[in-house]
This record gives sequence, structure tokens and C-alpha cells, in this order.
Amino acid sequence: MRGFVWLDKPVKNDDNSLPPLKISSNTSKFLYTNTKGHRSAIRISRIVSETVRLGMEDVRWIVMGDDDTVFVAENLVRVLEKYDHNHYCYIGSSSETHLQNIYFSYNMAYGGGGFAISYPLAKALEKMQDSCIQRYPDLYGSDDRIQACMTELGVPLTKEIGFHQYDVYGNLFGLLAAHPVAPLVSLHHLDLVEPIFPNVNQIQALQRLKVPIKFDSAALMQQSICYVKSKKWTISVSWGYTVMIFRGIFPAREIEIPSRTFLSWYRKADSDAFVFNTRPVNRNPCRRPFVFMLSNAIYNPSANHTASEYVQYQTPPHQRCRWNIQRVEVYKKPDPYLWDKPPRRNCCRVLSMKKKGTIAIDVGVCREGETIALH
Repeated sequence: MRGFVWLDKPVKNDDNSLPPLKISSNTSKFLYTNTKGHRSAIRISRIVSETVRLGMEDVRWIVMGDDDTVFVAENLVRVLEKYDHNHYCYIGSSSETHLQNIYFSYNMAYGGGGFAISYPLAKALEKMQDSCIQRYPDLYGSDDRIQACMTELGVPLTKEIGFHQYDVYGNLFGLLAAHPVAPLVSLHHLDLVEPIFPNVNQIQALQRLKVPIKFDSAALMQQSICYVKSKKWTISVSWGYTVMIFRGIFPAREIEIPSRTFLSWYRKADSDAFVFNTRPVNRNPCRRPFVFMLSNAIYNPSANHTASEYVQYQTPPHQRCRWNIQRVEVYKKPDPYLWDKPPRRNCCRVLSMKKKGTIAIDVGVCREGETIALH
């Protein structure tokens, strides 16, 4: 995997850890008439073509993201391995906010979430892009210019729901705790939302996320659901991120729906603002789930399993409810080939509650006949 950072002008760079810097060519000859946007969109849209002109060998894909996009590289590779890079492929995903897709397009890969273009398609784009973008001076951004040219090449968007534009404000918790059954490929707009872990800044939060990525990237944020019959609890494990324990028995089809801890791009909280189902956050704090956030994870090579620890997130004192579990241990065997099979949730099983204040849970492939239901 090789990468470049494309800039509009040279900068002083004494940091050898950064990828090589490239300077985009002048775009002043191209007309830009959108009154709400910025003409830098033209420069950014041409980065794919300019990358092709570098003449690199053994290239299969060109992947683009913004300066505030975080990729889980291992999962990006897993997704792209499903496709034949010798054919024309344009891969990405839409916005989470319905109106964004209405204003731009449901058929467009949003650039902040990142998109991938197979190298043969990138070469075809390079041959026609300059003439193509001349026909669209009124478009707003770079990603809609790319999509316009993809349309002229006859190539539709192939959607992969693990690319996340995150056109939202607020807290991503509801989205990440109920991640779809797909590899998590990218995160965007992390400068606009709250840190994904509490009581730290966003950089520290991402550094914490690197630990589960290192041990089992395929399983990152994958949700498993199980029950404690004797206690009438519903448990949701979003591996490598959070565990939620609900008082009461709730069906899996409800728990898999993200709770609205976030607002749409237009700062709306109503359910029809989004392109997926959502559910409201209960106003009664004692009817909300008890939340445990990842604090650490280790890998035991002799047993080939991970052990991850989740500690209770302390809500404000006036919202606290009686509860005696402060810690959750989750054990899981890594499965790097998880996405080589048709998608299916893992199952979780409660192992023990003998240690005071702690519950232990096993997460793994569902056994023959095992279902996500209380029997």
C-alpha cells in the first residue's frame, strides 16, 4: 500500500513519518460557478487523474479520502479483495443524512467517507476528466464531479456500507454501537463530532481504537446480542468499542437499530432525517442501557484469543441508577477470514458472573442451531 498527500502549494515538511507530499497542478483554466462552494473542489477531483500520471507500477486501486478521514486499512483491503480490479469499479457509500443525498446524489460516493476506483477505471477517467469537468462548472464539490464523470463512463456506484461519511453532529456512539454487519472501513468528520471514547480527546480516542484493530480488525465494532434469562437482561457487545446491558428483554431486530445520539447534517433529530432506521434515546436514564467502554485489550497467542476489558461509563450523578456491574470481560478468537463468508453476526454467551461487579462474555461464530433469541 502506497500513499500521497496532495496539497495546493508547497509546505515545509521535516517529518519523515508523513507520506510523500504532492502538489496539484494549476486549475485556473477551469470554470467554477457554484456560489456556495470553493473552486478547490476542481483541484481535489483531479487528484485521481494526477495520481495516474505518476506512472506507478503494480497498482490495483486508487483510494481517496479527506484530510479528516481515518481508514482501517486491513478492512479496506478486505472489501476491495471481493472485486476484480481488472474491471471498472467505483466503490464507496452515501451520506447518512437523507437531504444530503437529495441535494447531491444517492449515486455518488461521498469523498469524506472515502472511495476506491479500480486502476483501469482511473486510467479511463484520466483520459476524459478534464473535458468532463468543463461540462459541470455548477457542481459544488469534488466527489460530485467524480460521480458526473463516472456517469459519462457508464460506471455506477457499488455501495459498501463500511465507508462512513458521517454527515452528522453530536455523538457517534449510537452508530458505532450498532454498526451494520460489514467491515468498518472508514470514519469521517471526527473533528466535528464528540470523541468516540469519553473523557479523552479525539486523537487519544483513536489511539485507543488502534489496540483492537491490531488484534482483530475484521471484528471491529461488530455487534453481538445475547441475554441473561435469570436477570432479564439484554446484552449488546460492539467488539473493540462498547458493551451495553439493558434491563429487560428486547428483540435483536430492535437492538440492531442505532439510537439517536446524533443529529443530522442539518441538526435535525427526527427519525426521517436519516437513510436508515433509528430509535430514540429513552428520556428516563434508568431505562437506558448501562454502558461500558473499552479500556484495554490483550491477545493470548497460546490460546489464540483476545481478552478485552470494558469499564462502566459514569453518567452524571443526577442520572445514576442502582447497578452493581462495573466491568465486563469479553473473550473472542480472532477471525481474519470473517468476511470471506456471507455476512452473519457473531453470537455472544455469558460465561460467568461469579466475580463481584464483573460479567464475562464469550463472542464467537454462532453454533449449529444457535439463534439470537431468548428461549
